[in-house]
Amino acid sequence: QVQLVESGGGLVQPGGSLRLSCAASSSDYYYIGWFRQAPGKEREAVSCISKRLGNTNYADSVKGRFTISRDNAKNTVYLQMNNVKPEDAAVYYCATRTLYSAFGCGRLSYDYWGQGTQVTVSS
Repeated sequence: QVQLVESGGGLVQPGGSLRLSCAASSSDYYYIGWFRQAPGKEREAVSCISKRLGNTNYADSVKGRFTISRDNAKNTVYLQMNNVKPEDAAVYYCATRTLYSAFGCGRLSYDYWGQGTQVTVSS
């Protein structure tokens, strides 16, 4: 099992920045993804990164604004959120895929999840 702890959420003004962190209890995974869920909406993929090569993928809604990165020595993945918009408000979750398959951010392929961190966007 991999335990995940998200941090860095909070209140941010529209146009502001926030950095989320996801610390994994081990390196026993292939990919880590960030997902978010707003009230009344389904959980959606935001971005994901491969541990070994650092390949990345982004949802169209965050391309050019969010950046995912990793620090394998710390088993930690970050999500830098810039130019945050009101529609980015959600609970953000990180998740790992521990079974190998083609790289991607498909939510159903991720097997271990963190508890989530709230991002609120308000002026």
